[in-house]
Amino acid sequence: MNDCLYRRMAAEALGSCILLATVVGSGIMADRLSTDPAVALLCNTLPMGAILFVLITVMGPISGAHFNPAVTLAFGLRREIAVKPATLYVLMQLGGAILGTWLAHAMFDMPLSQLSDKVRAGPSQWISEVVATFGLVFTILAGLRVKADAVPMLVGGYISAAYWFTASTSFANPAVVLARAFTDTFSGIRLRDVPAFMVADFGGALLALWLACWLFHDIDGHQHEPA
Repeated sequence: MNDCLYRRMAAEALGSCILLATVVGSGIMADRLSTDPAVALLCNTLPMGAILFVLITVMGPISGAHFNPAVTLAFGLRREIAVKPATLYVLMQLGGAILGTWLAHAMFDMPLSQLSDKVRAGPSQWISEVVATFGLVFTILAGLRVKADAVPMLVGGYISAAYWFTASTSFANPAVVLARAFTDTFSGIRLRDVPAFMVADFGGALLALWLACWLFHDIDGHQHEPA
């Protein structure tokens, strides 16, 4: 592997680690500060939107700032990333995300090794994850087409909104889903519920890719020209 690929992998691992430390850490803080679920969710939402804006802005020029296997899949199917680096990206995303969960535990003086028992199952949860990931991937693809420099803000804004309009609170990321199974806190998900969430996330990404290709005539690389 060349030095450039090493840097890209490091950016994906670091970004995923910080992302999960933020998700889990803000969830722990929210749970400690308030017994009101709405206030706790708000306290979890704001840091998530903010850190996405920061991470995509900073890491985007290095790796593209995927931090998400569903996003990497979409770009792989668009042939914008080859199979080998895409596979390495996903491994870095999964590993970095789990490390970020442990980091959050360490910062709040909690046991590093945990398993969540929080049930997140059923059609409403799965549909929510399809919708959440569809919206995220479509926002990225459409944003790159119409206003690329706004993508960090668009993604942060979308995820902040999706926290509130989806029953699942918008995991929208298979790496996030897996990592959050290893925290028995506000942000957790039961390990047995992880596979269905992952399937829903990848399904949403594929739907978004199809719609973006159709809307923007992107299958053959030609930009849509208004009539």
